[in-house]
Amino acid sequence: MSIAVKELHKRFGNFTALDNVSLDFPNGELTALLGPSGCGKTTLLRIIAGLEYADRGQVLLDGQDASQQHVRERQVGFVFQHYALFKHMTIFENIAFGLRVKPRAVRPSESEIREKVTRLLELVQLDWLADRYPPQLSGGQRQRIALARALAVEPRVLLLDEPFGALDAKVRKELRRWLRRLHDELHVTSIFVTHDQEEALEVADQIVLMNHGVVEQVGAPAEVYQHPATPFVYGFLGNVNLFHGRVHEGILDAGGVQFSAPGHADTKDAVGTGYVRPHEFDIDRYSPGAEGLVVQLRRVHSIGPLAQLELERDDNGDLVEAMISSERYQSLNLKVGEALVLRPRRLHVFVNQQ
Repeated sequence: MSIAVKELHKRFGNFTALDNVSLDFPNGELTALLGPSGCGKTTLLRIIAGLEYADRGQVLLDGQDASQQHVRERQVGFVFQHYALFKHMTIFENIAFGLRVKPRAVRPSESEIREKVTRLLELVQLDWLADRYPPQLSGGQRQRIALARALAVEPRVLLLDEPFGALDAKVRKELRRWLRRLHDELHVTSIFVTHDQEEALEVADQIVLMNHGVVEQVGAPAEVYQHPATPFVYGFLGNVNLFHGRVHEGILDAGGVQFSAPGHADTKDAVGTGYVRPHEFDIDRYSPGAEGLVVQLRRVHSIGPLAQLELERDDNGDLVEAMISSERYQSLNLKVGEALVLRPRRLHVFVNQQ
């Protein structure tokens, strides 16, 4: 099913949760709503589900206006952060619940229910837990059962609100991969809310970046990471170093250090900021006359394949974070306190709008 929202606006008192949001969610794809707390992503999800109603705007399901439809009419599967399983029911009965409460005219037979629940338990790889109760399961297992229960009623769309937020990092990573494999098998149009950048980049087909109730950027994971449309997107998706200064005719002057800004060749004396990710620097020992940013090595964290370097600028004392391979770090044989030269291989400049 295709989903679209048109010019959605929602306020809670004086707080604007959604400010004229329009989006398309492609049929059969997994879309992540990503952004900080309070950006409007959960409100948007709940309006699509029919759990909230917008002050104005439309929700379109397969091109039909569903804005005033009740949640039951929308055929939506919803998975919350906190499982919401019935503790007094077995795992089997939890999954069967949505089928058993259907109106008699459309309710499956008992044998059909048993067959469907068994198939779903196999799908989420927990068929051996059918007779257990939710308190006997781990957090990751309970979340997979919650997903199976949402799928039991054959939803036209699956909505997940921070589905792995209550789990520890290792379990989250395992479930992310599992969700991606499951989605590739089922191809149910799915939208999930997260504030975890890594989660969105790893799992989603499409990412919607939200901030203060508006959409900052929409695109494939590689697109939004490599070509951020706004300073917010650049800063939110991973670590980044900022170089503040003035932009004039293709040059960013950041405190006397000049960086090339070829995308701004026509800009005249404007305030701007350069963005460089830690892995986008070339690093060498300092030698007199070397071009680049002169820094002092203050701290090194080298575990595994990468070495993180904390560096202090000579000119203004600002800290810069850089990342190089452990092999490169070992070959340079760097010592804390040494003078180094940084040169960004890639720098994106945003000019402040006047």
